Amino acid sequence: MFTEDGGPNHGEVVELYGTEGTGKTELLYHLLCRCVLPVASGGLEVDVVFVDTDYSLDMLRLVSILDSRLNAACSTGMSCSGSDEAALRSCLSRLLVVHCSSSSQLVLTLHFLETSLSSRPGLALLLIDSISAFYWLDRCEGGASIAKQEEKLSKCAELLGRLLRDYRITVFATCHTIRRSYTGPSSSSSDDRPYLCRPWQRLVTHRLLCSRQEAANNMASTAGGSEEQRRQRVFTVHCTSSSSRTKAYRSSSFYVSDGGVKFI
Repeated sequence: MFTEDGGPNHGEVVELYGTEGTGKTELLYHLLCRCVLPVASGGLEVDVVFVDTDYSLDMLRLVSILDSRLNAACSTGMSCSGSDEAALRSCLSRLLVVHCSSSSQLVLTLHFLETSLSSRPGLALLLIDSISAFYWLDRCEGGASIAKQEEKLSKCAELLGRLLRDYRITVFATCHTIRRSYTGPSSSSSDDRPYLCRPWQRLVTHRLLCSRQEAANNMASTAGGSEEQRRQRVFTVHCTSSSSRTKAYRSSSFYVSDGGVKFI
């Protein structure tokens, strides 16, 4: 999914950018499960904070993916100790979920994380779904002043920068595409331009542009389709990395199954 230079290092930020329904949240679930699973089951066994600003976190979906990964590890002989329920409880004990309904709550949450990180040294990953949730609300409350519109997100970026510097955590955040202009011909490249405040843009070291590509032979795909139908929904991720001196690019594809993300 990432460039040949490798994935994000400690203290770096990854932005998953795209329209609704392009697999951004599923990728977060994939990363979350990889982190909270025990080492014996192919995971990293570290703590994760999931900040849900869209109130879209599906715990049943998450548990389903974890259960599928644990069963797969058991079937291959990697790890099969204890009951399924105990293994799931152990995985979920490494997850801290926080819900935010405004930029002010997000700022307070990041303040709170400083205390959590100092008391939980195993906390290595912060997931935010999504960082752009309050963009329009902040613009409305900020009036005609650009500085007022961006004040809270800039504060969030400042706090995140401190967390990255002091605790070397890795941050993944989704960001919704917006249509910046309704005049002139539609251009996907203009819609893909970063639009959040510059302090946030300066933090981002890897940008994953997510899109959805229907298979050519997929004649009728429905939301409640079968596993075979879901396999036809191919998602593409274009990664741009600026963590090194020169920019690097890479594209990859995946589909979503009952067991989570499957890369092609």
